[in-house]
Amino acid sequence: MCGIIGYIGPDNGIQIVFDGLVRLEYRGYDSVGIGFRDGDHLTIIKSVGRIERSLANPDLPSLEDKLKDDGQFKYHSNLVIGHTRWATHGEPTERNAHPHLSHTGRFAIVHNGIIENYLTLKDQLISEGYEFRSDTDSEVIAHLIDYYYNRLTGTPDDRLLSAVEHTMSKLEGAYAFLVISSESDVLIGAKRGSPLCAGIGKEEYILSSDEMAFVGRLDKVVHLDDNEIFVGRKTGYKILSLSGKEIIKELSDVSYDIESVSKGGYPHYMLKEIHEQPITIRNCFASRIDHLETLLRDNFPKLPRNINRVIYLGCGTSLYAGMIGSYITEKYTGIPSRAEYASEFIYRDPVMFRNDVVLAISQSGETADTKEALRLAKDKGCYVGGIVNVVGSQIARLAGKGMYLHAGPEIGVASTKAFTSQLTALTLFNMILVDDDEFRLTLTQKIKELPTLVERVLSETEPLIKSLAPEVARYKNFLYLGRGINYPVALEGALKMKEIAYLHAEGYSSGEMKHGPIALVDENLLSVFIITGEQVIYSKTLNNLLEIKARKGRVLVITDNPDEIEKYITEDDLVITVPQTHEVLSPIVNVIPLQLLAYYVANELGREIDKPRNLAKSVTVE
Repeated sequence: MCGIIGYIGPDNGIQIVFDGLVRLEYRGYDSVGIGFRDGDHLTIIKSVGRIERSLANPDLPSLEDKLKDDGQFKYHSNLVIGHTRWATHGEPTERNAHPHLSHTGRFAIVHNGIIENYLTLKDQLISEGYEFRSDTDSEVIAHLIDYYYNRLTGTPDDRLLSAVEHTMSKLEGAYAFLVISSESDVLIGAKRGSPLCAGIGKEEYILSSDEMAFVGRLDKVVHLDDNEIFVGRKTGYKILSLSGKEIIKELSDVSYDIESVSKGGYPHYMLKEIHEQPITIRNCFASRIDHLETLLRDNFPKLPRNINRVIYLGCGTSLYAGMIGSYITEKYTGIPSRAEYASEFIYRDPVMFRNDVVLAISQSGETADTKEALRLAKDKGCYVGGIVNVVGSQIARLAGKGMYLHAGPEIGVASTKAFTSQLTALTLFNMILVDDDEFRLTLTQKIKELPTLVERVLSETEPLIKSLAPEVARYKNFLYLGRGINYPVALEGALKMKEIAYLHAEGYSSGEMKHGPIALVDENLLSVFIITGEQVIYSKTLNNLLEIKARKGRVLVITDNPDEIEKYITEDDLVITVPQTHEVLSPIVNVIPLQLLAYYVANELGREIDKPRNLAKSVTVE
């Protein structure tokens, strides 16, 4: 959940780490800090809240305020670590912010993940005379390193490396951490479970949670695997196993460029990413749609011929994508399918079979619950694959098969373009399962038309939604309702309103509305209906709308048949028209107005849209 970064090299690491933290802030933003070697001692500077001055806390000194005078950095160091936090253990206060110093002040660490046995380790260290200054689980790492360092012999560099190895052997849970010392000109990073990669330059190295931190500065990256340690010096670097054996890893190109991580003139990343969807959808299918046989051969090699069932694993938005994928699988391929909350799947010891196909869906490719659910399926002998956006991510490496979305970096915490790319990828996957050439041919043509259709949705609905936002923002409660393949779209629309507008919104199958939720209908609730698709679904959902209207409820309707809808609503109701498309692709078309609605309502309410409260982009803890 947190963002970590470390620098060693010839330049001022304060500025480099600060700039990297700004890019990593989507991973956590309740507190932030920097630690650096200053001569023969370590200096730590922390703040609560955002890295830069925040609209939410304009009177609170930011990290930027503490680091700069008249816009210039006050400090200089060639060895620096930094951290932007999403709190798990301990409130978001300055004492709980990272970096954490060891008992002696000789070591500083930043940590992403959770140390599950930290209370046991903490008690042991307290009995040895160590004093704890925070409520975090992370602080035990700094003290453990200090504890082992004091009991080892050799050069400071060798002692530090050995102390890290000993510390890793004691830690339980998922983590990635960086450590610097007042006695060594070396940057060390270690990982187990949480992501860590290294940007490789000429006599400089940047360790980070992801590549975003060094885009535009370094163009080569290496991704660390579990139980590996990175040792960086100005003279070179090496990667070691926990047993001390050197590991040679191939360098990859950094996936993004500086333009892809800028706002591009938009006021928020989220709005930019909504508008990128015609491009990102095309990027997902362009090289594959006319070569499905190579998709099968290269991306899903040795896919079982007699698939028992297809299971989609995900959390949040990715789960809703999996629900849509499951609908397509069952209706159009005849293969049993279901979508599972990854966070629940791993705890019920599910019955699985070797010819089950299990696909893990995750934008970041680092979602801890999804990764562990995929690992369980793999251990049980299932055929596994990943649908992820980030190249080299842990789920991608664990699965070894599947599809990259090629959506580019998604920086807004609330997912938009990744969701529609996930739906595109899942459609392609199901096309290789379908035994119907005519269906495949029809859908191929419709997919090729999709980017133009999405451009049309954006241009035609955005002005209307922007004008409706002040009125919609007066509501405090929302019901989002859809049937069939668009039931998960209702869930996703409600999630977006919750995430960035902080308004109470619930998604339901419209058929379930009369089994309880209809009791909520009053003048303070707006019901958002998605009514598109085949006649039976359309008619049934329209009946549910009439049940709301009979109780004097107000509705907002997303529809591809406005003339029919207007027969049943009043002039106080709201209608947003979308173009017609194939049922399989309708969720992509229908979700875009819901993304825009959440965005403009949140903007009307003055929310911090890209970094909503309490949330982080990459959920790397269970």
